[in-house]
Amino acid sequence: MNRTINSRIKALLLVSVLATGVGCSDLKETPDFINPDTFYKSATELQLGVNGIYDDLNSGYSGYFYDRYVFECLTGDQIGWEKGPLQYNQGNVGSGDEYIEAYWSISYRSINRANAAIEIADAMKDPTNDALVKRLKGEALFLRAFYYYGLLSYFDNPPLTIKSTKGISELPTNAGGKRAVIDQIYADAKAAAEALPAAYTGADAGRATKWAAKSILMKAQLWDEKWAEAKATAEDIINNSGLQLYENFGYNFDLAHENQGERIFEAQVSAAANASEWDVHSAHFNPEDYPSELGGAGWSWLSATQEFRASYDNKDKRIDATFIESYPTGRLGKINGQYPIVKWSPTADFNLSRFGGIVKTDANPNDPSQMVFGKAWAGKLVELGINYNNTEKNTIYIRLADILLGHSEACNESNTGDKFMGINKVRARAGLAALSGLSQSALRDAIIDEREKEFVFEQVMYPELRRKSKPGGQPDYLGAHINHYITKYKVGRTLKPRDYVLPLPLKEIQGNPNVKQNPVWQ
Repeated sequence: MNRTINSRIKALLLVSVLATGVGCSDLKETPDFINPDTFYKSATELQLGVNGIYDDLNSGYSGYFYDRYVFECLTGDQIGWEKGPLQYNQGNVGSGDEYIEAYWSISYRSINRANAAIEIADAMKDPTNDALVKRLKGEALFLRAFYYYGLLSYFDNPPLTIKSTKGISELPTNAGGKRAVIDQIYADAKAAAEALPAAYTGADAGRATKWAAKSILMKAQLWDEKWAEAKATAEDIINNSGLQLYENFGYNFDLAHENQGERIFEAQVSAAANASEWDVHSAHFNPEDYPSELGGAGWSWLSATQEFRASYDNKDKRIDATFIESYPTGRLGKINGQYPIVKWSPTADFNLSRFGGIVKTDANPNDPSQMVFGKAWAGKLVELGINYNNTEKNTIYIRLADILLGHSEACNESNTGDKFMGINKVRARAGLAALSGLSQSALRDAIIDEREKEFVFEQVMYPELRRKSKPGGQPDYLGAHINHYITKYKVGRTLKPRDYVLPLPLKEIQGNPNVKQNPVWQ
């Protein structure tokens, strides 16, 4: 996909397809500005509108990407000292929360844009570009399914709307609950898979493919516990896509392999194309003491715990790409003209404070045992060696390992097929021994553990843990994680049913009588 949409087009998109404000149908006079009735007349113009749906995958200071990371802090594996992550670490979540409101707003803005694009495509008369129009409609269908899956992942019962908003009186409902949303994801993902190509080249690289659509379909089937269907969809992707795991795990996150291979769907990021991209990317994840002279931001709001990093097998080949294992520190200033190097250690001092786990200011730079740190910084997200303003790393949302682990889960839960195939492919790439002979419950535990090791820092584990958990039930992976975090770090927090689903935002409840709050939040 083209990396940038210029300011004029962004302004046009805001005028033409946003859900907020008064729609064009409410205007009595004939408008003298560009609007959907006067602009979207060709496939080229429709493509600009579809680009705007992709754009929200990395939008704003409190954006789609960053909000998901804040939500992850509910589990306790990922931590932060900035107000958002800190409050989620402590379980202080409410319907008026700014991160929930931002994520909700971005999601429905994008859904409404997708709705408008689908309607425009259906009505468009551009016979010379019929194939392109059909493909663009497929992209919009995929993106609508993608954003609805994100809402399902956190809120269970978001309102469903599949028509573009024309006026302020058109209010969606969540009367159908998660069932209605899942069924819509099924319909959109299947239709998108029929319309989309298997791959792209050139400037279109990064757009949604048929395999991205089928991936969202499989993920929704897992959520719906449709094990046979999820198994079949996963096998279709595994057997027919031609995709293979990279031998090098780190290729999933570097610049050289963007929009290639097992990277099924990713958001395009380029500070060179959009100077505000850094707002929600590398700057949040740089080590606290990484020298500003070398590009450090000094924000360093987010990391994982020392214990989580220590839980990896020392032979795990994912470690180097997942975590920052060493870096030059600015805590001691320059020594002989160079910033000294610190290395991660499982025995370094660590606590949950802003500076807990960073090398001590009085450390002896000539003593390797003192030049250590305990925080687990995100190697998947940070680009050391460049200024944080210049981030170019794409945000990965779907990759093949997710499909392989989904296949193992579907086989395990349905007691059919080769339940070890998927997880063992993931483990083999990591340099770990194959699993065999596990009971259903033991393999279920192993799949959860493998997901955590494989996908940490990719904003997926809170939804995955809660998807497989029931408050006080068996299994309860989410409750076990939170209780361990509370006990380990003596956090003043109590596990509660509200930890298992986010509340619908207060503004939605107050402004839309057709939407009912999630029962546990009423």
